[in-house]
Amino acid sequence: MRLDGTYLFAAPREAVWEALMDPAVLAGALPGGEQMEQTGENQYRAVMNVKVGPVQGRFEGKILLEDIVAPQSYLMKVDGQGAPGFLAGEGRLQLEEADGGGTTLRYAGDVTVGGRIAGVGQRLIESTAKSITRQGLQALDQTIAARLAVPAGTAEQQVNPTLASATPAAQERAQGKLA
Repeated sequence: MRLDGTYLFAAPREAVWEALMDPAVLAGALPGGEQMEQTGENQYRAVMNVKVGPVQGRFEGKILLEDIVAPQSYLMKVDGQGAPGFLAGEGRLQLEEADGGGTTLRYAGDVTVGGRIAGVGQRLIESTAKSITRQGLQALDQTIAARLAVPAGTAEQQVNPTLASATPAAQERAQGKLA
């Protein structure tokens, strides 16, 4: 299965990059994410509870980040298994500066699933994967906005040249004037 898309964050690229490299933030952003802990340099162990149609269960797996170009891109490799089956995949995340001080995340990758979870049908798996991805990106966006003290909302509403709804310090951070 192929997953690809874009997401617009109302935050500077460095803030988005920092969140994407923080295992606690990522674990909290993943729907069903129970934990994510670092086991080595750019290596993590993750636990997720996933439901696809009538099949639900816990997956434990490994995540490896490679080809890291801070604060721009990395390749993520995932390998997990549990009672519902297994999943394996890899995908590239790339950050680009957007107009108005925001950041565009582009992602593209391939995932293979097997076992009981694969028996629910390709369309249900694809729609669930897209939903989990969307929910995860929205949760990540809210976490980044909270870190920057910018009110959470849709990315399109958050990105504006004046950043009028943010505090003065958050406005300067979002414009890259503060570290």
